[in-house]
Amino acid sequence: MTSASTRDTAVPRLAMVGIFGGLFAGYLGLTAVIPVLPAFLRDRHDAGDFTVGLVVTVTAVTALLVRPVAGALADRHGHRTVMLAGALIVAAGGLLYLLPMSVPALVAVRLLLGAGEAALFTAGAVWTVALAPHHRRGQLIGLYGVSMWGGISAGTFLGATLQQVSFTAVWALSAVAPLVAAGLVAMVPTPPRTAPTSGGGGLLLRPALLPGIALTFGAAGYAGLAAFVVLHLDARDIGHGVVVLSCFSAVYAGTRLVIGHLPDRLGPRRVAAWCGIGEAVGLAIIAVAPNLPVAVLGSLIMGVGFSLLHPSLALIVMNRTDPARQGAAIGAYTSFWDLGLAVWGPVTGLVAAGFGYPAVFTAGAACALVAAVLAVRIGRPVTAPTEVRTG
Repeated sequence: MTSASTRDTAVPRLAMVGIFGGLFAGYLGLTAVIPVLPAFLRDRHDAGDFTVGLVVTVTAVTALLVRPVAGALADRHGHRTVMLAGALIVAAGGLLYLLPMSVPALVAVRLLLGAGEAALFTAGAVWTVALAPHHRRGQLIGLYGVSMWGGISAGTFLGATLQQVSFTAVWALSAVAPLVAAGLVAMVPTPPRTAPTSGGGGLLLRPALLPGIALTFGAAGYAGLAAFVVLHLDARDIGHGVVVLSCFSAVYAGTRLVIGHLPDRLGPRRVAAWCGIGEAVGLAIIAVAPNLPVAVLGSLIMGVGFSLLHPSLALIVMNRTDPARQGAAIGAYTSFWDLGLAVWGPVTGLVAAGFGYPAVFTAGAACALVAAVLAVRIGRPVTAPTEVRTG
């Protein structure tokens, strides 16, 4: 016989398989083309570096703009409906790759994919929180992110592998995988909806504002690591920057799997603050690393901190938002990640050019400390308990 307390703490397994699996398959299709597009553009369109960069990254434009809208639509029409629509839009974009297209047409397809990605991720994130027991919301937000990164890793690997067969094989994968995602999402029963309330949305949705700004500052360190750790270690005659990135990625996923419950148990504000400090310490170590073991140590410390920063801040947003508007809030909050990468990408390049590679990681550490301070200063919610402790 199942007790009431057991029912309150249970997570619907079919729903989690559908949502997490749908996210994984959707991102697999989205990212399968990433390692392939540069070669395709140069081979078929004789494209230069600017064009390649534009086509690859332009999805962030529509993702940034559409995430809050997708969240609001999920609040109004249901998480399942919007997540399913996102998967189908991504599948449609994959099918369009199969057509002969000019570069402007490819840009248009990439913009469409950005909108689909925004709907897929945002609706699924809020759906996950809606289904989770209150004391496990932060943990499941973290595992949701692991599903996304798993799809990204699998997609880039399979795309690079299928490129050896043909571009058409990659395009086919980018269409089929999101269709699988749509099937997984469709098998989840339609969840009950809370009646939407009136009010604006967008990036300035109040409960998402300070956590989103903190996330933007936290993104600076990741942008610097991804762009410059290889060059930084090569300049120091250390090399093996890919090893440092791999260690960061492994501990990033492992942290969410092993201690992803900490924001729920210790409180998201406290964990977010310590995560910002951990990210800063790791970046500072990488900046001054005299050898590979020290650089790897820095990446591990940074990975632990950075891994739980996003779910902790997301949990703060959810705790501070009326349930009927949580979709719009999480969409607005996630848009700050896109904004952070858009801002810090070129800024870290200017820092590297003007002050050298170590300055990139020092600046990232300073931004992470700003994120920690902002996390501490975020006020307590007025509609829900901020820091739920269990056990």
